[in-house]
Formats: sequence, C-alpha cells, structure tokens
Amino acid sequence: MDGPGSAAGVRKVDIYRDTWVRFLGYANEVGEAFRALVPVGLVWASYGISTAYVTADAVDKGRKAAATHGDGPGKTLKVGAAVVDTFIWQALASVAIPGFTINRLCAASLFLLGKTTRWPLPMRKWTTTAIGLSAIPVIITPIDRSVDFLLDSTLRKLYGTEQHKP
Repeated sequence: MDGPGSAAGVRKVDIYRDTWVRFLGYANEVGEAFRALVPVGLVWASYGISTAYVTADAVDKGRKAAATHGDGPGKTLKVGAAVVDTFIWQALASVAIPGFTINRLCAASLFLLGKTTRWPLPMRKWTTTAIGLSAIPVIITPIDRSVDFLLDSTLRKLYGTEQHKP
C-alpha cells in the first residue's frame, strides 16, 4: 500500500521522521534523564532543541501541504490543519508527555534509591540517569499511539481528516 508522499510505490524519505533528525525530538527526554547530574540550564536547553525540531517539522509539513494543494480551494485550511496537527502531535508525543514521564520516573527512582539503598549520592544519580535513558525506547510507541488516539478523537474530527497524521 502506498503511504503519504509515495509515488508508484516509492515512499519519499521524510527527514523529520525517517532519519537521525527524529532523535532531536527526544533531546528533552535525555535532558530529563540527566537532570540529577547536570545544571538545570542544560535540561532547559534540551527542551529548546526538541521545540526547534517540533517547529521545523510543522513548517515542513505546512510547506508540503501547500505544494500538494497548489492554489486550489481550501488550501489555507489544509495547510493550517497540517501545521497545527503536526505541531500539536509532536509537542505532545515528542516533548510534553515523554519529558514529564522521564522526569517523574527519574525523580521517583532517585527517591526510592535514597530510601532503599545505602549507595552514595553520585551512584544513585548515575543509576537514576541510566533508568531514565533506558526507559526512553520503551515509552515512545505507547505515547505515540496514545497521542494518535487523542487527536483522532478530538482535534482531527474538527478538520475532518486523518491524512495529516504524523
């Protein structure tokens, strides 16, 4: 089956979804995993990287929608829907929800290690960071699917299509 952006069964590579650039969206999760070890400014900088990724992907999807729809009727609405859908999906699935999840996981693990072990603080912090980093690949797919369900059940009904789904 041909996916969006495919021609004659050949799928175009989406730089924001199909290349290493996708990992920039996870910069804030890495920042959260290292929160116990690095200055908070570095954690916030990781959110800046992720937000730049989200914005760049939304702009890219808007440009692609504009090129696809030419000067046809409803072009502005279709381009706007592509930009808004991509930005909200990415903001939730790549920044807000996973950042919060890793933050709370790391905070809980640091607290529990403090209560249940006699490990020195640096060892507890490094263990917390390892737990946070190892959780990132585990949480990605469930969060992505949950955000798809959320947007399919709400926002995407407003503009009447799921074709903008990231």
